[in-house]
Amino acid sequence: MSQLDVVTFGEAMVMFVAKATGDLSEVEEFARRAAGAELNVAIGLARLGFRVGWVSRMGKDSLGHFLLKVLAKEGVDSRCVTVDDQYPTGFQLKSKAVGNVDPTVEYFRKNTAASHLGAADFKPEYFLSARHLHVTGVAPALSPTAYELALYAMDQMRAAGKTISFDPNLRPVLWSSREAMVAGLNTLAAKSDWVLPGIQEGLTLTGSGEPDAIADFYLERGARLVVVKLGENGAFVKHREGRAFIPAVPVPKVVDTVGAGDGFAVGLISALLEGCAAEDAAARGNRIAALVIQEIGDSEGLPTRERLDSLMDVIPRPAEGLAG
Repeated sequence: MSQLDVVTFGEAMVMFVAKATGDLSEVEEFARRAAGAELNVAIGLARLGFRVGWVSRMGKDSLGHFLLKVLAKEGVDSRCVTVDDQYPTGFQLKSKAVGNVDPTVEYFRKNTAASHLGAADFKPEYFLSARHLHVTGVAPALSPTAYELALYAMDQMRAAGKTISFDPNLRPVLWSSREAMVAGLNTLAAKSDWVLPGIQEGLTLTGSGEPDAIADFYLERGARLVVVKLGENGAFVKHREGRAFIPAVPVPKVVDTVGAGDGFAVGLISALLEGCAAEDAAARGNRIAALVIQEIGDSEGLPTRERLDSLMDVIPRPAEGLAG
């Protein structure tokens, strides 16, 4: 039996969220949270009862110690997290969101411990004990060595017959050029089973703003399932057996849109690993994304299994083939 259900890797950061609206330079009080695309997914899956391993590097500092405590509290396995006494833990400042306007985020992640991730951080006995690998476009953008880790991990997991999901999660500022970003991320997507681009990400990466065309782009390169996130319009699902638009879940009040994509990934991945049909998996993704955007913070809205079960109104249908 696998020791882990899912493994992922990346940079966790400490996020300081403004307690008052206004320009960050004027804010005097902040609330401390944990942040990071891969970490959000790891936490979300762990809350749903999955055994999740998270691989990273963080500084031997107070911020790193805080993040380790978050991992322990959330039940995320951190055996392969390296505490580095040479490089610091990254952090970010985030404004208080107002209405449907995305908050301002300032990152402090240059030369952080996580940027020194590399192929040596791939521990075969750890990664290969999992049945699924989740990769985003954030960690590979941190440095050339972090990109090498992504390539190597995906190749090794695919060779071992594991499933792989990929969320492009564009961070243009971390890449040397737009062209390098597009080429680098599409190379990673071609090594994945399930590809999860947002509609605007799809436009940047494929040159088309049409969900069908975006899906075809990745299906032709080897993906078995493509789910295009459409924001308030829901999601578009396409695989070799069919296609469907999945409506969004109505939200009474949007508080903070950051982390919605990670919440969607939690829903989709968890459902697929449980053998649900792709359409039902996307419906769960929409449901969790809707919960996330009603809370301040990237992971605060991620539900427990009990809460999710009480909210889902879609009966899962088995779909052999997509989960492994």
